[in-house]
Amino acid sequence: MGAGHSHGLGVDGGLERAPRASERTTIILSVIVGVVLFLTTVGAMAVWPQDWSLLRSVPTTYTGATWESAVVESVGADGVAQVTVRGQEEDGLQELQPASLGTFEYETGDRVRVLQVETGELIFGDFERAGPMLFLLIVYVVLVVGIAWWRGIGALLGLAAAFGIIIFFTVPALFDGGDPLVIGLVTGSGALAVLLYLAHGFNARTTTAYLGTLAGLSITAILAWWAVDASRLTGIWSEEGTHLELSGRSVDLQGLVLCGIIIAGLGVLNDVTVTQASAIWELRAARPEISRWNLFQRGMRIGRDHIASTVYTIAFAYVGAALPAIMLISLYDSALGTTLTGAEIAEEVVRTLVSSIGLVLAVPLTTGIGALVVGRDAIADEDRRTGDEPDGPGTPGASATMES
Repeated sequence: MGAGHSHGLGVDGGLERAPRASERTTIILSVIVGVVLFLTTVGAMAVWPQDWSLLRSVPTTYTGATWESAVVESVGADGVAQVTVRGQEEDGLQELQPASLGTFEYETGDRVRVLQVETGELIFGDFERAGPMLFLLIVYVVLVVGIAWWRGIGALLGLAAAFGIIIFFTVPALFDGGDPLVIGLVTGSGALAVLLYLAHGFNARTTTAYLGTLAGLSITAILAWWAVDASRLTGIWSEEGTHLELSGRSVDLQGLVLCGIIIAGLGVLNDVTVTQASAIWELRAARPEISRWNLFQRGMRIGRDHIASTVYTIAFAYVGAALPAIMLISLYDSALGTTLTGAEIAEEVVRTLVSSIGLVLAVPLTTGIGALVVGRDAIADEDRRTGDEPDGPGTPGASATMES
């Protein structure tokens, strides 16, 4: 998990030495990760879904009606659009009434999805937005690969695999009635392993971030399990929860809230622990002579900035997602305390607080693990292997961009 290392050119053109975990530490890390993955596998088997038939089991239309793609050719003063349906151009222009909800207006050239009923009437369904979204996806992939190179490719592959775990394991397992706490932890542990090792390689630094993230995730899961029950978050107040409740699929909506909180914390936790682990490695490379305690203290100086910046990042992310609900609630004459503890807002507040607590505790845990893994002899061991003298704290070669 981490005995490997890499060299790079320093500022002065010399080779930089990267800190590396000792063979003993590498073995210990490998055993710990092996145990974690074994428990993850056991947990996955315990909640493994037995029936995937619920996926794609609800039709999106009814007998005699079909979804079609159409292009708006012109719009009348009354808002009625003249459209041509793809594949039915020989039928000429057809009328499309404005949607019953919404303040938007059709524009010439709009591509829309319409429901064509047996009588031939067209009913507006949604705008087609595959083109702009595909463009953004291509730009995103090109930038990630162009700037991050192989790490970017690994991150994209890991992201695709993680979403595959959620779609083909997490969702069916929740529909199948599995324990949401176990499902959330198994999803988090499995997805993190795939994401981190594909993006950052099989090494001690990645393992440090993985273990730190798991520690924060476990704290988040325990807090979420308590908070969801103590706060009586039922999950039925969201539109999606209502539809699931009415669908007759016997979904545990309270458990769905719990699992959602656990999974929602993965991204931010992963971001902080990876950068925190990298900071510890960089500090050890720059100052190989400092003690583990000093290394931990210096790492926590960086970690406090991570905590401060990420906490309000989480808060604003959730506020942005809940903005329509906040605007709706602001119309009512209600006390602030009543508003914040109401079902519509309470779920986001609990989600933010639980994720933030897990994040705050993950920073010192990751920093401590990193300080233990990359000890004072990390540079010295490598020097003895190569016959080099260790760099002093002020030499350019001591500052490394390393891969341990």
